[in-house]
Amino acid sequence: MNPEPGKISICGDNSLRIEAGGMRLFITTEDVKSLIFYGRVVPISKSVCRTGEGGITESLLSIEGHAAMNAGGKAVTFFTTNGHYILPLISLQRVARGEAVSAPLFPLEYDSPEGRK
Repeated sequence: MNPEPGKISICGDNSLRIEAGGMRLFITTEDVKSLIFYGRVVPISKSVCRTGEGGITESLLSIEGHAAMNAGGKAVTFFTTNGHYILPLISLQRVARGEAVSAPLFPLEYDSPEGRK
């Protein structure tokens, strides 16, 4: 059995955690609402804490991709620097509402003549 390529879950602050491609990413609570209710494209971010000069801890935030509704409005696609994934909209809604603990992400592969062998 192959391990799942990624999963989404809800954090304590109601942001959406995305574990995919060996990375831990997140979408803020406000962006989750914008994605679900309005179909807006939202950033997928990564937060890294490091100790700088003088022992001062710095929190760095970087955008590692984006999430968007697909053309039919029935699924959400996650485009990250480590890969592309898709998730049914209903699964995302269930996790965001707290009805489900997590949901698996599915790898998104485009059907192109160059990719076929």
